[in-house]
Amino acid sequence: MVGSSEAGGEAWRGRYYRLEEVQKHNNSQSTWIIVHHRIYDITKFLDEHPGGEEVLREQAGGDATENFEDVGHSTDARALSETFIIGELHPDDRPKLQKPAETLITTVQSNSSSWSNWVIPAIAAIIVALMYRSYMSE
Repeated sequence: MVGSSEAGGEAWRGRYYRLEEVQKHNNSQSTWIIVHHRIYDITKFLDEHPGGEEVLREQAGGDATENFEDVGHSTDARALSETFIIGELHPDDRPKLQKPAETLITTVQSNSSSWSNWVIPAIAAIIVALMYRSYMSE
């Protein structure tokens, strides 16, 4: 059996797995991933994956949704992936999936006075001008 869809349509519907259970399947003997809260057993697909086995194994036992979408899989690849669905992540565990960390931009307040913000560049400009003048006069 390649995947659950061939065995009976959507026999996986209503079958829930806890996050702790999915996390146990993170090796080459049993490789499960989560994509859009669906659980995929991709163990038999590791050798066939066009992007290589490593990219799948890095996501094993966890949420691969962002990486799956970032790659831009074809409609054929998406259809093939449906054959590996074995269930869904339990609704109580869905909030536990780590969201990508938001990038926060912080500003640093400067304790230096405003005159130093223009004096240093002005002195540097004067030095460069004097060096240029000296070079051109020779």
